[in-house]
Amino acid sequence: MSPLPEQPLSPLDGRYASAVSGLGEHLSEAGLNRARIHVEVEWLLYLTDHELFGSEHLDIEQARSLRALVPDFGQADIAELAALEATTRHDVKAVEYYVRKRLANLGLNDVAELTHFACTSEDINNLSYALTISAAVREVWLPKARAVVEALAERAITHRADVMLAHTHGQPATPTTVGKEFAVFVGRLRRILAQVEATEYLGKFSGATGTFAAHVAADPTQDWPAISREFVTSLGLDWNPLTTQIEPHDWQAELYSKISHANRVLHNLCTDIWTYISMGYFTQIPQAGTTGSSTMPHKINPIRFENAEANLELSSALLESLAATLVTSRLQRDLTDSSTQRNVGVALGHSVLALDNILRGLGEIDVNRPRLAADLDTNWEVLGEAIQTVIRAEVTAGRSSIADPYAMLKELTRGKRVDQAELVAFVEGLDIGAEAKARLVALTPAGYAGLASDLVSYIE
Repeated sequence: MSPLPEQPLSPLDGRYASAVSGLGEHLSEAGLNRARIHVEVEWLLYLTDHELFGSEHLDIEQARSLRALVPDFGQADIAELAALEATTRHDVKAVEYYVRKRLANLGLNDVAELTHFACTSEDINNLSYALTISAAVREVWLPKARAVVEALAERAITHRADVMLAHTHGQPATPTTVGKEFAVFVGRLRRILAQVEATEYLGKFSGATGTFAAHVAADPTQDWPAISREFVTSLGLDWNPLTTQIEPHDWQAELYSKISHANRVLHNLCTDIWTYISMGYFTQIPQAGTTGSSTMPHKINPIRFENAEANLELSSALLESLAATLVTSRLQRDLTDSSTQRNVGVALGHSVLALDNILRGLGEIDVNRPRLAADLDTNWEVLGEAIQTVIRAEVTAGRSSIADPYAMLKELTRGKRVDQAELVAFVEGLDIGAEAKARLVALTPAGYAGLASDLVSYIE
C-alpha cells in the first residue's frame, strides 16, 4: 500500500477547518510568531523612542517600516522563520534573528543590539501568548458564544407562553414554559460570559528570573519596573510585577476554567434539547439533501447537538488540564508550559466547533405544540401540588379543618394517573372556601405554569 499524501492529523485542521479557521489567525504557530515579532519590534521602538543607551529616536518612516513587519507577515516569512529555527533549534532566537535581518535591510544596524535587549525568551513569549489568546477569545470565541446566547434569548421570548410539562427526576412535574427553560440557560451563560469578558491578560517583562538583573547591570539609573509596566500596558495587557522567569499563568487558569464552565452549561443545554427531541417536544426540520441513517430512511438524527456534546467534552478536558498544569513551574522555570500552551488553540477550537453546531442546531428545531398540549392533558395529577398548597392556605386562614392535606393528595395521586373528572370531583368534595374551590376547579395543567412566562422578562 502506498502512503497517503500528507494529511492533517487533527479534525480541526481537516474536516472541521472551516468552522474554526478564525482561531488559526491567532493561536497557530504562525500567529504566535507574528505576535513575537510584534513584541520584539515594539520593545525596540520603546527603547529608541526613549533614546536609551545612546540610541536615537527613529523617524516616522523607519518606525512605520518596522511595524509593517507584523501585518505583512506571510507565507514566505513563515518559511523563513522555520528555516532559521531549524538551525537555532530555538523558536524565539529565530524570531530575534529574523528581526535583526529586517533591521539590516532597513539600514538600522546601529540599533540591532537593542533587539531582544535584556529579554529572556519568556519575556517575549508570555506577552505574545497573552496577546494571541486575548485576540482569539475576544474576536472569535466570545462572538460565537454571544451568538448562541442571543439565539437562545430569541427562542425564550418567542416561546415564553408555550407551556410544557416539566420533568424533575425524569418524572412529570409542575409545568413550565419552553421560553422560561431557554431563559434559564441565557441567564447562566450571560453571567459566565461577563466573567470571561472581564479577564485580566497579565504580562511580565523582567528578565531571566523576574529580577531585572540584566537591566540594572546595563543601566542602574533607570526605573526598570516603571519601564516594564509602561511597556506591558502599552500592548493592552495588565502588568504583573512579581514573577519568576515566567508569568505564572494564573490568569490563563482562571480564563480556561471559566470557558470550561461555559462548555459544561452548554453541554447541559445539548442534553436537554436532545431529550426534548426524543420526547417529541421539539421537532427537527428536515434539511434538503441530508441523510439521517444509512439504512433507515425516516430518521432525522439530532447530530448537531450530539456533535456539540462531544466537542464540549473534549474542550473542557483540555481546558481543565491546562488550568491544572500551567499554574505549576519547578523553581524559577521549567519547560512544561511550552508544550502545554501550544494546545490552547485545540482546546478553544473544540469549543468553537461546538458553538457552531449548537447555533446551527437551534435553527433546525421547532416546538411541537400539539405534543406539549397532549402531555399536559394526560398528567392532571401534577395539580396535586396546587391543591394541597391551597388547602394548607385555607386551613391557616381558618376556612378549612382538613388535617395533613399533603398526605391526602399523596394518597390520591402518587404513582397514579388522575384524569380531569376525577380531580374535579375530588376538589368539589373538599371542605374549603368557595373562592378557593372555584379557582382549583378551573385550574388545568396548561394553566399551572405560575409566572414562567413573566420570568422571561429578566433576560430582555
